Amino acid sequence: MLSTSRLSAAHAEVVHATLPVVGGAIGEITPVFYRRLFAAHPELERDLFNRGNQANGSQQKALAGSVAMYATLLVDPDAPGVDVIERIAHKHASLGVAPEQYPVVYEHLFAAIVEVLGADVVTADVAEAWTAVYWSMADMLIGRERELYEAAGTGPEHVWMPVKVMDRVQQSPLTVAFGLAAVDGGKLPDFVPGQYISVAVRLPDGARQIRQYSLSHAGADDRWRISVRREGAVSSYLHEYVFEGDVLQVSHPFGDIALDSPADMPLLLISAGIGITPVLGMLYFIAAEQPGRPVTVVHCDRTRASHAHRAELADLVDRIPGATLHTWYDGLPDGYPLTEPDRRGRIDLSAIDFPSEANVYICGPTSFMAAAVRQLGEAGVPRERIWFEAFSPLAV
Repeated sequence: MLSTSRLSAAHAEVVHATLPVVGGAIGEITPVFYRRLFAAHPELERDLFNRGNQANGSQQKALAGSVAMYATLLVDPDAPGVDVIERIAHKHASLGVAPEQYPVVYEHLFAAIVEVLGADVVTADVAEAWTAVYWSMADMLIGRERELYEAAGTGPEHVWMPVKVMDRVQQSPLTVAFGLAAVDGGKLPDFVPGQYISVAVRLPDGARQIRQYSLSHAGADDRWRISVRREGAVSSYLHEYVFEGDVLQVSHPFGDIALDSPADMPLLLISAGIGITPVLGMLYFIAAEQPGRPVTVVHCDRTRASHAHRAELADLVDRIPGATLHTWYDGLPDGYPLTEPDRRGRIDLSAIDFPSEANVYICGPTSFMAAAVRQLGEAGVPRERIWFEAFSPLAV
């Protein structure tokens, strides 16, 4: 439910009239915003924001899309969209974002709007209306983040905690699994299957960079597990430098894509590559707590060798009486011998049977998820029954 407490009827009229102009230029506005923000606060680029996403432009596109989508939903509640507030709030909570950071963003974002569009376009009325949009969105985020912090029993200043690496297991040529435990031997916070933690590392150049990793298992010995594919600065650092006995700084668990539907609701779990990690967390929970649940599991990878946790996935599915497994490998040569449940090529949901009323969870690269969502739509699955976890800030 979007908040319109700061948006008057007059504001809504102005936003509706100027949305094509502002929305059309938002892709130009966001790079200027980040340039201004980082010039004034270089520590944010070094120690908070993902430098990789800044370099490839995905962070700018994500911000542009979020602001434009929120403004569209404010003036047209029937417009299609995802729950942008919930997704951003969980990400912010995992980073320890605090309310006092929102005025900083406002200052530089609106300076960027004026710089790109010009004062003749951004009149006093336009500035006032879009200020109301910003603070409507900010109010909702601040409120939801406060709820998430309270539910986790923490706050933005205490969201980080040390954990000790208890074991390190090579799961595929590019994937390593790390078992984590509380440094003091105590109990780690609970998490909902599908959630993630942020991991902060100090890179060799001195920058503190943060990435999110899904929790793929919680052992009976009160350990967490994350599985890290080697790609990008933080993941490469973990592969190169982190071993048994080392201490990492991690956040409390957060994430809006979490298994919370009724125990008798059929599930379709779709993953590709390292997207298998939240699926594993869900399957461990189902095997222990909901073994009678109907579950269809679909995983896609390049080859069997690149498929991290391959044997573990098959074992988990075998432990759930109502579960079936389907795997696709798009890197196998013609003539390579295949046995069930393996197939050659890219995902094809029309080739399998799954309950039409199933709730669907997807995790993988953006292009893969877009293909899966398209195939689900062709199969008649409504968009509101599909949840997805993206590796990048881009939405599907």
